[in-house]
Amino acid sequence: MKNKFTLKLSVYLIPVLLTMMIASCKKDHNVKIAEPGKYENGFFVVNEGWFGHGTGTVSFFDYSKGTLTDSIFTKENPGKTLDPATSSLEFGTVYNHKLYLLSKAGGPLVVTDDLSLKEIGRIAAATSNDWRAFVGIDNNTGLVSTGDGIYPLNLQNVTLGGKIGGVDGEVGDLIKAGNYIFALSQSNGVVVLNATTYAVVKTIPGLEVAFARSKDGAIWAAGGTQLVRIDPATLVVQVITVPFTVNGSWGAWHPGSITASTTENAIFLAKNGPYNGGTQVYKYTAANAASFTTPFVTVPTGKEMYGAGLAYNEKLNQLVVSTVKSGYGTNYSVNDLYFYDPSSGAQSKDISYTGYYFPATFVFH
Repeated sequence: MKNKFTLKLSVYLIPVLLTMMIASCKKDHNVKIAEPGKYENGFFVVNEGWFGHGTGTVSFFDYSKGTLTDSIFTKENPGKTLDPATSSLEFGTVYNHKLYLLSKAGGPLVVTDDLSLKEIGRIAAATSNDWRAFVGIDNNTGLVSTGDGIYPLNLQNVTLGGKIGGVDGEVGDLIKAGNYIFALSQSNGVVVLNATTYAVVKTIPGLEVAFARSKDGAIWAAGGTQLVRIDPATLVVQVITVPFTVNGSWGAWHPGSITASTTENAIFLAKNGPYNGGTQVYKYTAANAASFTTPFVTVPTGKEMYGAGLAYNEKLNQLVVSTVKSGYGTNYSVNDLYFYDPSSGAQSKDISYTGYYFPATFVFH
């Protein structure tokens, strides 16, 4: 009887199990695996553009191809531009999978998808615009620095709110850490804001180049003959003496020529001139008392950094440096993108290209 019962049960169960397996397979076939974004496997170079002759552009360095492709924003957005030609595209950053592009001197603030570069919002160009930098606060709000103070930005509809009190004049780089927002002010150095109320809680004068976030979470800035480490929880400041003058870029602002490693507590700082880019990068670590004795990287003879000039690429653990040919005029059309080992300072690659791009900064996913 037991065998007959088992046989009968099997007759009924097997079709049911087969049906369930087929249905499961069909469901599996309907699962779609997200394809890599067109601009996912690489990083962006934000270019100022040749003032008065054309707008800024966005280039893309492809890791797999080892090539640099220019003007990807206009290629992906036919009919849309970063005009006017008298503006300078100076800043870019990725926040919540969106690329924010900001122009000085009347240009637009543009938001795109960071993988496709398709535009999803903008504040149109206007003579009153004078953008500097952007930092995200949460899913709905960001802050934008300008030639006159800081403003909240609604991230859902890309609209500007009223000016934040307590911070006037030109403001450049921004970074958020914990409960605070750090802003670089031309008149007051580093201004620390409460991240919720935007009230000013501290100022650190004398600083002109910012910001970097080291592996331990500390925030770094520099100016004059000092490099400072700011504890983002207590706001305690540690000052390290630098044996040369750290110059800012307020006369023709660009993002700060300072960056940090994520594999060690190391800060990379460019030694720029007061009116031009430098040729040397120094690497500071607390463990190395001779950090500023000799430069960590010296770019090839006849070249000088332009714009921010350097950035740390966390994905590939590389120090990336952009240069133009030293001098003026047609020299600005001679560009190089150098890649250095952040541990040894050895150069691993050089991408040479021509054109009046005037590279401002790098943007990584």
